[in-house]
Amino acid sequence: MTKEKKERFEDDVKRLQKIVDELADGKLTLGESLKKYEEGIKLSQGCSATLNEAQRKVQTLMKKEGKYSLEKFAEDSEPQE
Repeated sequence: MTKEKKERFEDDVKRLQKIVDELADGKLTLGESLKKYEEGIKLSQGCSATLNEAQRKVQTLMKKEGKYSLEKFAEDSEPQE
């Protein structure tokens, strides 16, 4: 992921969280809520597409019997701390 794309993704996630907070607050009019909801859906779809693209690109380089091979990234693996 390029630096610009990463920054855009992070900005979109922050904006999406702000929208969620505003909607949860319950202080918006119905019209404002619908506009925020539509914006949130578009941001969510964009973020999802970016994550799907990154997932397809992530591969782990493994050394087996003196040779390197590429293995697909396991979808259900959790990050290790």
